[in-house]
Amino acid sequence: MTDVTGARRADASSSGSTDDQAARRAVAAVWRIESARIVATLTRLTRDFGLAEDLAQEALAEALEQWPSTGVPRNPGAWLTAVAKRRAIDGWRRRERYDERLAAIAHDLEAEQHQATDAPPWDPDRIDDDVLRLVFTACHPVLSREAQVALTLRVVGGLTTDEVARAFLVPTSTVQQRIVRAKKTLAAADVPFEVPERDEFAARLAGVLAVVYLVFTEGHAATSGDEWMRPDLAREAMRLGRVLAALVPDEPEAQGLVALMELTAARFPARTDASGQPIPLDAQDRARWDRTLIAHGRAALARASALAERRGTGRGAYALQATIAECHAVAPSVDATDWPRIVAAYDGLARLAPSPVVALNRAVAVSMAPEPEGGASAALAIVDDLAGDRRLAASHLLPSVRGELLARLGRDDEARAEFERAAQLAQNARERAVLLAKAASRGS
Repeated sequence: MTDVTGARRADASSSGSTDDQAARRAVAAVWRIESARIVATLTRLTRDFGLAEDLAQEALAEALEQWPSTGVPRNPGAWLTAVAKRRAIDGWRRRERYDERLAAIAHDLEAEQHQATDAPPWDPDRIDDDVLRLVFTACHPVLSREAQVALTLRVVGGLTTDEVARAFLVPTSTVQQRIVRAKKTLAAADVPFEVPERDEFAARLAGVLAVVYLVFTEGHAATSGDEWMRPDLAREAMRLGRVLAALVPDEPEAQGLVALMELTAARFPARTDASGQPIPLDAQDRARWDRTLIAHGRAALARASALAERRGTGRGAYALQATIAECHAVAPSVDATDWPRIVAAYDGLARLAPSPVVALNRAVAVSMAPEPEGGASAALAIVDDLAGDRRLAASHLLPSVRGELLARLGRDDEARAEFERAAQLAQNARERAVLLAKAASRGS
């Protein structure tokens, strides 16, 4: 089975025309937006998660062949779904399994013929039960947490295996193995395609929340590609998060995750300029931040805190990150931000969910806090201690942060070298350009 980029690369070798390239970009864009819904619909119909994804990929390959000559259909998601369903019918016919599944899928196709052409655009506020069922299926307890997250990011988030690997800070081959094993495990366990009963939520919820947040982070800062952000992906994660929070209104971490995503997304309008170039936090026009999302996020964080207090626990990992986002949201400027409170939140996060990325982000907060506990020198010592962590070896994050700290300390030659190293490691074109510009600004 190939993924969208694999199919795109294969097709690129046979054609180089401008029209073909435009069609391929359209296919890739449609796939990013629609793949989760397509696979979810096919899983519901076939009752086979692995087969559903294979059928979707076959439809994608057919689109790559046809759309350059026929043009992109008015409803590309419906087109891909219909092609995949026909492939399913053909497969069942070949295997002489012309049973009730064929009748069901044929009825579905007939109904869609009357509405697909002029179907209204997808409503982001409508609850899509198929996608939610897909998330819960991919996060079934028979899978390890790592497998749950990898599979969901791949199928629901539409990320390539390379992108998932970068999100995990692990080799691509490791992610490929996890996904293959996960599909086999789901098939062997005959896992139903459904949202679990309420009494099963507790065992499933942590994995689902983790996946939703990783999907959001990929939308917040894409690990690869030409665009720095993928707002469509972030919006989908927020929608799923709100649905989950409504399903489990007494779960503080579900509320905390919603708060985190809304407070973070509030800054989206100011994070890029008109050409898509990233704008750093200290240069953002805070008047462009979405005040409605900030209000919603703060309300969700208050609910999370109240629920945690009622249970006699402290804020969870998502609520702590939402606390950090809230500090930014209410501050009039970077200098006026409550950095000691942010450092304290990172201290709590490091105890609950330690990771090298959390430690690196804490170092950034320390660099902004007042001396003597804070400042660039104190932060640089923390970052240097992280230099030997193998999990960060292939990431641009550590040299990027180190370059910033060295620049603030006036160590321009070292800062330039770190920015250049970070640019070499960065997979996102926009981020790479920013890092190279920073290196150039340090002189030669």
